Amino acid sequence: MSLSDSFSLPDAPASDHDEVDSLPSTSTESFTSEDDYDAQREWEQSLEQLQLLLTMILVPFAGKYFGRKFAYWSWARYMEWMHNVEIRWTNKTTFKAAGAVEAAATL
Repeated sequence: MSLSDSFSLPDAPASDHDEVDSLPSTSTESFTSEDDYDAQREWEQSLEQLQLLLTMILVPFAGKYFGRKFAYWSWARYMEWMHNVEIRWTNKTTFKAAGAVEAAATL
């Protein structure tokens, strides 16, 4: 066994199929009619729009909302620990609604 043989990969048997080869193909030749092709294209556009909605609106809104909730919670814990001040939210629903409005205000 030479040095160059130790770095070479053994050849895979011809009977083993690659995982990519077993995936279904969505080329234009696989559609039987123009309607199937249009339906597939509309489906892909709908998925792309949902992905954009999720990444551009919902994730930033949720991040700001929960980030503000955590900031208020941690500030209250710090004030109670450091200054012995009791922090109470008088109306939790109004506080949550105001947090949602503040988070959505700059989106």
